Amino acid sequence: MTGTSEALRSACADDWRKAHEEHPFVIAMGDGTLSLERFQYYMRQDYLFLIDYARVLALAAARSPGLESMGRWAALLDETLNSEMELHRGFCADFGITVEELESTEETPATAAYTGHLMRTAYDGDIHELSAALLPCQWGYDEVARRLATVQKAPAGSFHARWVAGYTDPAYSEITAWLRGFVDTLGESATTSQWDRMLNAFRTSTHYEYLFWDAAWNLQQWPPA
Repeated sequence: MTGTSEALRSACADDWRKAHEEHPFVIAMGDGTLSLERFQYYMRQDYLFLIDYARVLALAAARSPGLESMGRWAALLDETLNSEMELHRGFCADFGITVEELESTEETPATAAYTGHLMRTAYDGDIHELSAALLPCQWGYDEVARRLATVQKAPAGSFHARWVAGYTDPAYSEITAWLRGFVDTLGESATTSQWDRMLNAFRTSTHYEYLFWDAAWNLQQWPPA
């Protein structure tokens, strides 16, 4: 029997493929042609995204049905704050971008929209909907990095290769596996209404994954006032 996580992905197969397999940003990261300008833009916006993402993870822990899942969400929060964000700070330090400059970056439309979606879901939805909304980011990065690691053309030590290595860490994959399993478990007892909300949340987050890559690829900015 197909688990809920696979069912969600299958229902959004075209969107998932466009975001995590076919987007030119992802392809360029894998073949080593992604420009430094686009990567720096992405790093700065993703750092801002992770600040609100961490807040959403804290809310997920508070909404969890038991101590085991609370601990797992707390572990993901710790990994985000102390490993993933440190990866970003390390990259930016190499580029001459200080932590102060990083944190003073202005959110662009795609970042603001994505974090707004997650925050609204965290406050207005239940743990079923929230877990489904968070899954595309965690699962998508895990899958992208593992696939790129098998076809990596960028030289070792390049920012492309270092990014891939950061997201193929076994600890990251372990958290992904847990989150998929958690969503599967929630789905087993979900009502029709809960399933519909889970699917909508998953699909919307997958759309924003695409738009986030697209913003970095096109160096998106707010329109002039």
